[in-house]
Amino acid sequence: MPPKQTTIRPRARQDDGAIASVIEAAFGGQAEVALVEALRRDGDMVLERVAEEAQGGLVGHIAFSRLSAEGAGQSLRAVALAPLAVAPALQRKGIGDALTRTALTDLRNAGEEIAVVLGHPAYYPRFGFSNLQAKRLEAPFSGASFMALELRPGALADHRWRITYARAFETG
Repeated sequence: MPPKQTTIRPRARQDDGAIASVIEAAFGGQAEVALVEALRRDGDMVLERVAEEAQGGLVGHIAFSRLSAEGAGQSLRAVALAPLAVAPALQRKGIGDALTRTALTDLRNAGEEIAVVLGHPAYYPRFGFSNLQAKRLEAPFSGASFMALELRPGALADHRWRITYARAFETG
């Protein structure tokens, strides 16, 4: 659980400077900041949530962008989690967990069917992400760090799905 004085809420445009600062601090560079800005600019951002302290400071951010998922003559409503960032001084205090759980609930409620992440294989399985599920996906990534989550049970069925990431991932 995050500190009691932390609120998870949708991103507002006026948050963008603070979001960029949190992402840069968490990742130690500008690459993920540029990715988020490109996803917004290209219209590929599906959902963003921020963690805000009671004093009004942003301490965390999570983003999900649109993926193309095609297979067996069908398509799925699919999203990619990237990035998840928490201010370094507040990491391991439940903020990332709260951001992820809130966002996944919001995505389920919005009718999204699958989510994928390229992330730490010891962290994301707690939310239901699985590299076994990801084996049903033809994607530019593979291995233990590439994981998928069915937001709608049975969404992946017994098909192979071809995943295409948003253009911003190609240039990042």
